[in-house]
Amino acid sequence: MNSLEKRTAASLAAVFAVRMLGLFMILPILPLFAKELNNATPFLIGLAIGIYGLTQAVFQIPLGLLSDKIGRKPVIIGGLLVFALGSVIAALSDNIYIIIIGRAIQGSGAIAATTMALAADLSREDHRAKVMAAIGMSIGIAFAVAMVLGPLISQWSGLSGVFWTTALLAVIGILLITFTVPTPKQTKIHRDAGIIGACIRPVLKEGTLLRMNASVFLLHLLMTANFSVLPLIFRDQLHLDSTDHWKIYLPVLAVSIIFSLPMIIIAEKYRKIKSVFIIAVVLLLLSQGLLGISQFSFYPLMFAFLLFFIGFNFLEAVQPSLVAKYSNVNNKGTAMGVYSTSQFFGIFVGGAVGGLVLQQWGTSGVFIFGAIMSALLLIVAFSLPKPDFYKSQILKLKDEWLSDFEKTTQQLLAIKGVKQVAISAEEGIAYLKIDKLVLDTKQLESFSMGQE
Repeated sequence: MNSLEKRTAASLAAVFAVRMLGLFMILPILPLFAKELNNATPFLIGLAIGIYGLTQAVFQIPLGLLSDKIGRKPVIIGGLLVFALGSVIAALSDNIYIIIIGRAIQGSGAIAATTMALAADLSREDHRAKVMAAIGMSIGIAFAVAMVLGPLISQWSGLSGVFWTTALLAVIGILLITFTVPTPKQTKIHRDAGIIGACIRPVLKEGTLLRMNASVFLLHLLMTANFSVLPLIFRDQLHLDSTDHWKIYLPVLAVSIIFSLPMIIIAEKYRKIKSVFIIAVVLLLLSQGLLGISQFSFYPLMFAFLLFFIGFNFLEAVQPSLVAKYSNVNNKGTAMGVYSTSQFFGIFVGGAVGGLVLQQWGTSGVFIFGAIMSALLLIVAFSLPKPDFYKSQILKLKDEWLSDFEKTTQQLLAIKGVKQVAISAEEGIAYLKIDKLVLDTKQLESFSMGQE
């Protein structure tokens, strides 16, 4: 990557991280403050945890499409301002209803799709994947840091202090966007990294992509439902002070990453992705059963918690890769946008239903509910077709190939190893799916004008 792309990757990853940090810090602590919040019930606590997912799901695609018209930075800055407003509203109240409103406003600043599109605007075709990967990695790092910082900040300054911190993080994000993130010369629609309105309906009709949307919906439903009760178990059953909860989260997350990385390598490198996917879901199912029966025993509970995060980390990493494999090269960005919307909607349902189940049937009920959801996810996993391990590639076409797109498409498809082609007239780019094992690289390069 050149200096512009490195700066883009680092600055946008930082923007993404500070925003996600602000959202994730609430997960391990909000259930612990139920007694201190007016009108709080387990259901309303769960709703407060998950409500930002609903507004994220509602606004994600519209704001992504809006950014094509008015520019990326105005939408991102506006989204961060909305997020900061929601944080301030929540910080100023000790009433659960006002906190729910604040969380809903937080989620309305849905900038994930727009951030990815900005990253695509600022990167060359053959380095775009690296920039996207850097941003994706920041989410995992933010989650791990939030599990530690959330309990610590809440101990120092209470729940309001956590919300004030999230507001500050939003301001830092605005400063990064304004002064650090480069401004693109031109805003373009990218088939691999942006949402195209005309492609939404075809994506929603594709059965395999619908199953992937159901898969990510169930995974994040399960995660938020579990976090509606796990902090309470750590405090009430294991008698751990909230400031010590990070001593559980940090080692469990670290060890789970150590175990999930080999699973990811086996799945991708050795093309065993469906088999390992099913194993990961089985781990989730086992974790729910073990969490339900080991609430009073430290080591069995930690083992169950570890199983959950091994499965969760693997699926969180591999599911986007599967969406890319299953989607047509013409609508990959749209498929990812719909997938992300399903993910956020799962967060909402998991928080709300998890809180309701906790209120009606207690902690064991939440894990029974989680086991049922894991079983549904297992059914989805078995129903997925074996994916083709084709890679995405973007080709900047020579001017001579831009006069007749139909002819260029046919000639590209005639190259050994080229499986799908979509040409963007605006960008002068060919989006390809290729089989790298058999690709005729020299012939393909004859179409390319190279990189600037």
